[in-house]
Amino acid sequence: MTYALGHGTGPLRGVRVVELAAIGPGPHACMILADLGADVIRIDRPGGAMFGSGRFDVLNRGRPSVALDLKQESAVATVLDLVEGADVLVEGLRPGATERLGLGPDACLARNPRLVYGRMTGWGQDGPWSRAAGHDMNYIAITGALHSSGQDPARPHFPTNLLGDFGGGSTYLVIGVLAALIEARTSGTGQVVDAAIVDGTAHLNAMAATFAGLGLASGARRSGLLDGGTPWYDVYETADRKHVSVGALEPQFYADLVARLGLDLPDRDDPANAGAIRTALTERFKERTQAEWAEVFDGTDACVAPILPLAEAYAHPHLAARGTFVESAGLTQPAPAPRFSRTASTIQMPPDEPGAHTREALAAWGVAGDDVDRLLESGAAVQA
Repeated sequence: MTYALGHGTGPLRGVRVVELAAIGPGPHACMILADLGADVIRIDRPGGAMFGSGRFDVLNRGRPSVALDLKQESAVATVLDLVEGADVLVEGLRPGATERLGLGPDACLARNPRLVYGRMTGWGQDGPWSRAAGHDMNYIAITGALHSSGQDPARPHFPTNLLGDFGGGSTYLVIGVLAALIEARTSGTGQVVDAAIVDGTAHLNAMAATFAGLGLASGARRSGLLDGGTPWYDVYETADRKHVSVGALEPQFYADLVARLGLDLPDRDDPANAGAIRTALTERFKERTQAEWAEVFDGTDACVAPILPLAEAYAHPHLAARGTFVESAGLTQPAPAPRFSRTASTIQMPPDEPGAHTREALAAWGVAGDDVDRLLESGAAVQA
C-alpha cells in the first residue's frame, strides 16, 4: 500500500505524530491517534516483529513503519528532522533511554518548542521504582486495583493486561497528549506528558476510593456492590456450562429480572435474604442454556447478557449492527472508537512488517531522496 500524508478522515487529520516503537500501551495509544485521523510515523528497530509477523499485530495498524538503527547518529538526526515537523512524539522506553539516544525532551523541544512529548511508562518518570522493570500486574498490584479483582475470596485474579496497560496506560496517555496539544495551540509552547500506568490505574479506581470513604468497602473480595458481593450483580453458570452476566442493580431492573426468571424471591433489601436469593438464581440459570437465556433477556431492562469469547463476540447481533468489529486486510479487529457525526474515523492502513515503509514514509515526511539513500546504504535505515 502506498503511503502519503493526509489520508486520515478523523478529527485529528493534519496532526503529525512521531512514535518511537515500544510494546503494549504505547502502540495502542498511537493506534488510537491514527484511528482518529493523525498522521503517525512509527520508528521501529530493524529486525523481526514482536509476534512473528507484523502483518497480524493490530496495535500497529494505521501508520507506516520506518526501521532506523538509533545507535547511529544519522538515524537520530533523521528522527530529530521528523520531530521538527511534528506536533507530538510518543515514546514508551524506560526513563532515561531516549536521553541516552539524544532524543530526550530537551533535544526534541529544542528542535520544536511546540512539541507535545508523550512518555508512557509503568512506574512513571520519577520515584524509587522508576528505573525498575515491571509489567501490567505489577503496576495494578500496588495501586489497590488488583487486590479487589475477581470474586475468589482466597486470591485476586488479574484481568489480562486490560486494566493497567490499556485502561490506566494508553487511555491516559492519549488524554494527556490531546489536552497538551490543545494547550500548545493556545500558548505556542509544548510540554512533556508523563503518563504512568500506576497513576492512571489509581485514577480509574476513583469509585473504589468513594466506596471506601463511605464505609461501603470492606477490602475483601466479593463483598461489595460491584464485585459479586450482591447476588443481583454477579456471574451465573448455565445448563451448557457457559455463563451469563447479571447486573440488575436498580430496583426496577431487578424486578424485570425476577419476573422473567419466574421466581418468587424474598425482600432483597434485607441482607439476611442474600444467600437465599443467590441460591435461587444459581439454580434457575442452570435450568437453561446460555442461548436460551439470551433469547429470554434479549433487549430487555433486566441487565442480563451472555458472556462470550472473542470469536463469538464478532457475530453478536448488537455488535454486528453497530459494526463494532470490522474486517480489514483479512483481519477481524475492533473498529475505531469513539464515533463522530461529521469526521468519521477509518483504519488508514493495515499493520505490516517493521521497516515496510521506510523509503516512502520518510519521503512523505520531507526527508530528501538522497538522504534516504544514504541512510539505507549505511544501514542506519532498513527497508523491509
